[in-house]
Amino acid sequence: MIFEMGAKLDGDDFNTSKNDKKNKTSSIKEIPKNQHQLVFTYEKRKGKPVTLVGRFNISEKQKKDILKLLKKKLACGGAIKEEWIELQGDVKDKIKTTLELDGWKFKK
Repeated sequence: MIFEMGAKLDGDDFNTSKNDKKNKTSSIKEIPKNQHQLVFTYEKRKGKPVTLVGRFNISEKQKKDILKLLKKKLACGGAIKEEWIELQGDVKDKIKTTLELDGWKFKK
């Protein structure tokens, strides 16, 4: 009896392709920024405040540009999660004034 180490690679059908996250197509219909009705959500995660602004129905590049603008103006960290932008801290009022100057609309 012979002991062999290693993987058995019998057969020819190996899927080695990677799933490309950059080329994924979204089924979200893009809406102009003056027709958005953005809302806020405030959460505490591990004792730290987090402000969520959201339901952005725009392209990923536009979301990144908005996140960059907000992080620069508010001097805080942030991230994009699906249609929501998360910002560190309780910065609801500052976000609202910054985005309204840029042409975004909020729910009353």
